[in-house]
Amino acid sequence: MKFTVVTVCFNAGDKLKETVINILAQKDADFELLIKDGASKDDSLLSCKEYLISEGYHLSESDGLQEIYVKEGGFPDVRIYSVPDSGIYDAMNYAVKMAKGDYISFMNCGDSFYSPDVLCKTKEVMESTGNKKIYYGDAYFRRAGNIMHLPEKITPSQCYRHIPCHQACFFKRELWRNKQLNPKYKIRADYDFFLYNYFVGKARPVCLNMVVADYEGGGYSESKENRRRDREEHRSITEKYMSKKQIRKEKLFGVITLQPLRRWIASDSPFSGAYDRLRKKMYR
Repeated sequence: MKFTVVTVCFNAGDKLKETVINILAQKDADFELLIKDGASKDDSLLSCKEYLISEGYHLSESDGLQEIYVKEGGFPDVRIYSVPDSGIYDAMNYAVKMAKGDYISFMNCGDSFYSPDVLCKTKEVMESTGNKKIYYGDAYFRRAGNIMHLPEKITPSQCYRHIPCHQACFFKRELWRNKQLNPKYKIRADYDFFLYNYFVGKARPVCLNMVVADYEGGGYSESKENRRRDREEHRSITEKYMSKKQIRKEKLFGVITLQPLRRWIASDSPFSGAYDRLRKKMYR
């Protein structure tokens, strides 16, 4: 079982090196780190390469397309691609085409694995459950200061309301044969990908029952000026995969349960920790 951990970046500053340090700290797992850079103009890649060399890595191959850094002793290879792209989702699609792992994990700049044994424990679950198409875990949302717990089963209702954090998911590489991340969506291409595989591909995600990712938050999709686009993309995507009856049901549920208030409590309020503990008891 081999993983490809993908980090996409563009002018990421120190965050790239910080994320790389975290990823390479994973223990007892067979994986490669694939960095897809969008032809950055800052020193982020240089700083990353200097770090790799300081840790005993050396450049084993450079062909104008990729640079491969290796280290003796069974350490993961690090492959770097620095070519222009049209945005984060285009970069992620590019990276998957270059990936060699059985499963893909996306850990972008500023995000990190929650603990150094995430990949090892994930492999154990995969082997015990027959290597399903999608696995997911919980995520620590750094901005809110709490862990966002998800139920042990993803239902259509859960798909409408809140899918797992993308950084806390592992996707079988073969899923990209039928569906790529659609770059026409500027915020929710990962949501479209997840719903396609759930409703069309009939993939049933398996819960890892652990915290997978430390999610930085506060990114492009979370700025106030993009919340309208986020809602529009959510509507467009759910209408593709869900029935009108199901959507009406979920909207009514949101109104009855004061969804906007719950969202504020969960993410931005001083009550987020208590709310999440209550939700965890309800789910599990």
